Amino acid sequence: MGTSLLQTLRKVPRKIANRLTMLLFAILLPLERTLFRYSLVGHTELLDAARFPWAAELEANWHLIRAELDQVLLHRDSAPNYIDLSDEAAGLTERDNWKSFFFFAYGVPVPDNCARCPDTARLLQRIEGMKSGFFSIMMPGTHLKPHRGHFAGVLRYHLGLRIPDVEACGLRVGSHVVHWEEGKSLIFDDTFEHEAWNHTSGIRVVLFVDFARPLPQPLAALNHAMIWLVARSSVVQPGIARLADWNRRLAAHWPARGR
Repeated sequence: MGTSLLQTLRKVPRKIANRLTMLLFAILLPLERTLFRYSLVGHTELLDAARFPWAAELEANWHLIRAELDQVLLHRDSAPNYIDLSDEAAGLTERDNWKSFFFFAYGVPVPDNCARCPDTARLLQRIEGMKSGFFSIMMPGTHLKPHRGHFAGVLRYHLGLRIPDVEACGLRVGSHVVHWEEGKSLIFDDTFEHEAWNHTSGIRVVLFVDFARPLPQPLAALNHAMIWLVARSSVVQPGIARLADWNRRLAAHWPARGR
């Protein structure tokens, strides 16, 4: 059911997709409790990474990802500010404090970045339901203000890659405070209020992933359709266009391998 629905939606023009997105939001938002109720992994602030087999594979290969990250950080001054790509993030922190290096955004690949970091891209594609994946680069002294996600259809994964001080870098989700560790996974529900900080003089980096919340059919098909439509709507497309402009500028001094 889900595959045939998505094949049909791929033929939908942008303007119609925008209208359908608004309609689906109108349907899904009142049904948020239903998504939580039928979630196959429950509705809680933090989730056990052991419930997701792909998390162990990422942890086992974190050194490969870290090696590719080290190359990205040589160009960190050219990395786009997350706030410049997502209007929803405006006001969370100062503009230059939170940088990003995207591989996938709402299911839309960034081919040049995937070519620059092939091991990371390959591992991301092995995550069931992966929709977005990027290096989240938090500059020294950064604090992301409390906020929450607006869509119950995704869950969030972090893999610690560069953590200058475990105790001084942290994340609060609801009433829980946790700390990243290099090579270790954190999974949480971003519909709970959360905030993050790097109270050190070093750069903190995690592999940041949004993946589809496990749901039974037909909710799973509706959820995947919603994510597909959002990616092609005016909510997301401006940020993807800005990301493409940035990538063209980066190519001038860091050509993508195999491209």
